[in-house]
Amino acid sequence: MTKKGDKEELVKEEGFTYEDYARLPEDGPRYELADGKLELMSPAPSPEHQRIGVRLLFLLQFYCGNEFILLNAPIDVILAPKEVRQPDLLMVHKSREDIITPRGVEGPPDLVIEILSPGTALKDRFVKSEVYARFGVKEYWLVDIYHRTLEQYLLEEGSSAYRFHRAFGEEDDVDSPTVSCVHFLLKNIFSKGNPLSPNDRKSDSI
Repeated sequence: MTKKGDKEELVKEEGFTYEDYARLPEDGPRYELADGKLELMSPAPSPEHQRIGVRLLFLLQFYCGNEFILLNAPIDVILAPKEVRQPDLLMVHKSREDIITPRGVEGPPDLVIEILSPGTALKDRFVKSEVYARFGVKEYWLVDIYHRTLEQYLLEEGSSAYRFHRAFGEEDDVDSPTVSCVHFLLKNIFSKGNPLSPNDRKSDSI
């Protein structure tokens, strides 16, 4: 008969699963589950990081809310029993909303967005990009606060790796080959005024 201590050791040897992850205290530190290993997340993002995230969420909701469900951190993206990530923003087409469950998003979103911070930039750029591509996230964005750019990566059909598609500068109009509703001026996520361009503002609310 296996003892309780043996079970705990077995979990450590074989790696943590989502069930182990889900039992972590809600009021404790935040983790991601990376190939069965708990990885402590960085402290809360800066106010600038959060402000840009809110403005980006607003714009994407404005243009894509009729077609997509948008969610922002903290949200568990359960890619596999031993792979759980928490991206800054994500989009799931409404035709696939069955992957959104009480546990989180159980499967690859259509679009994942990470806003780079000094403590997470290398992880977002290299580690998470490999994970999101391997599990089938079709499009991946990296928003660089300091250089005020947006990098767009696409998953080619039949591939498990991203290819660089385009980098947008502040004056560029952001669009997407996989999410056709996307259409906004990049500098509007960095400015402090109304995030909508004057010719985009409508009387209808979100």
